[in-house]
Amino acid sequence: MTSSTSAGGPGPDLVAGLTAAAVVLPKSMAYATVAGLPAGVGLYTAFVPMIVYALLGSSRVLSVSSTTTLAILVATQLGLTVPDGNPARLITATATLTALTGGLLILASMLRLGFVANLISAPVLTGFKAGIGLVIVLDQVPKLLGLHITKQGFFLDILSLIRDLPATSMATLVVAAGALAALIAAERKWPHSPAALAIVGAAIAASWLLGLEARGVAVVGHIPQALPALTLPDRDLVLALLPGAAGIALMSFTESIAAGRAFTDPADPAIRPDRELLAIGAANLAGAFFSAMPAGGGTSQTAVVRAVGGRTQKASLVTAAMAAAVMLLFAPMLGMLPNAVLAAVVIVYSAALVQPADFAAILRVRRMEYVWALVAFLGVILFGTLQGIVIAIMVSLVGLASQAAHPSILVIGRKAGADEEVDGGALPAGLLVVRPLGRLFFANAETVSARVRGLVAESKARVLVMDLSRVFDIEFSAIQALDAGIARFEREGVTVWLAGMNPTVADDLGAYGLTGRLGEGRIFGTALGAIRAFEAGA
Repeated sequence: MTSSTSAGGPGPDLVAGLTAAAVVLPKSMAYATVAGLPAGVGLYTAFVPMIVYALLGSSRVLSVSSTTTLAILVATQLGLTVPDGNPARLITATATLTALTGGLLILASMLRLGFVANLISAPVLTGFKAGIGLVIVLDQVPKLLGLHITKQGFFLDILSLIRDLPATSMATLVVAAGALAALIAAERKWPHSPAALAIVGAAIAASWLLGLEARGVAVVGHIPQALPALTLPDRDLVLALLPGAAGIALMSFTESIAAGRAFTDPADPAIRPDRELLAIGAANLAGAFFSAMPAGGGTSQTAVVRAVGGRTQKASLVTAAMAAAVMLLFAPMLGMLPNAVLAAVVIVYSAALVQPADFAAILRVRRMEYVWALVAFLGVILFGTLQGIVIAIMVSLVGLASQAAHPSILVIGRKAGADEEVDGGALPAGLLVVRPLGRLFFANAETVSARVRGLVAESKARVLVMDLSRVFDIEFSAIQALDAGIARFEREGVTVWLAGMNPTVADDLGAYGLTGRLGEGRIFGTALGAIRAFEAGA
């Protein structure tokens, strides 16, 4: 057991674990139904994966089980692999998918790929999750109405729902409306409370007392009163499930890292991404053999653990123990739970994925990143959840490439009334000092050259000082572009000086032979030194 399970006494963690169980278990059951699986699979996912992560993870409070995002991704992949919905094949396919997810995460840990959590930018993730949230809400609305529609895509599903509205089960609608109203009211008044557990309990009691199943209200049905049985993955399904498993693994890790970092106390050890890959991977791999669906760190359940004073992973062990107790003692009662109530739970928590305020904040800061968020959002809506992951990654990488290809370039001058350099300060006539920011390499070398040529033409400078003090690395292609630019400027009567090079950049330019050709008289330690030299020689 890691140090994350050894700090503090048992009291706070016992309370946190029990409170988290009241939130996690109903939601886990609901998320299993989102994936098209029996509700009991959600309990299994809150059992073995949670225990394994508690023993191996680097976060002291991260709670690992099923999540909204993972549930809809699993649903999409299982729908492609087992289109007829055969129960036995679904369980086998789920075990295989979960094992592949775990295996890929462990492999990524061995390759030290913890940095992949940063492949999806925050704006893109905002758009992706908003799309996921809307897809899940639409997926659950038919269950609120007692309808069954064939999934064909977001907009076609809306048309199917509208077409089938006359067939709504009024009894189911009444149950769903009551559950929704109670959940929304409870979440507004008591955030992170065990409201879902109370509503699930009330719904089970109502189902039993009023005979809701006989009145046409669909219920969860049989849940085995036992711990999960051993389930073996099917190697014949590996190739079919591997692409989906890769996307699920990425989202599981990304969500887990985000949740772990969000709720790390300043006194806690830092989250170690490569260790997290191993822990989450092992949690999924172990869970696969006990009928669990893919798992990851959940933000809302981790927030509960932290909010009620959880200090270590002992809280997760308590939650897992409660999952086992529910399986062994209360499974028959859970079978009477109306599906509409689980759908209400899913809708209330999935709607939180859609955050218009986050979109507005992104737009206020940077319009282009707002466009990236919209592209990720529309990618999920138009093309589906698994394809949406690919689109999200592509948009993030294109955004990264765009930023790298267009580094900022400052024009440096002397601060008025002081012997200090400053962005936008005054310069003597005939002198231009430019300061590129960041790494110069093949993707931005020509762009920087073109922008500097434009600045020189605009200023009519006779001497151009390239202040490289904010360039931490310069690649061969950029050195070639710099050399060619210097030669062009000299043909046009503009002399180029270099200033502020760090030792690495100076060594690279020296090895290329550029600094030797320029000579010491055209190389300065700082931009201010170059400005003084120009003024002295003017």
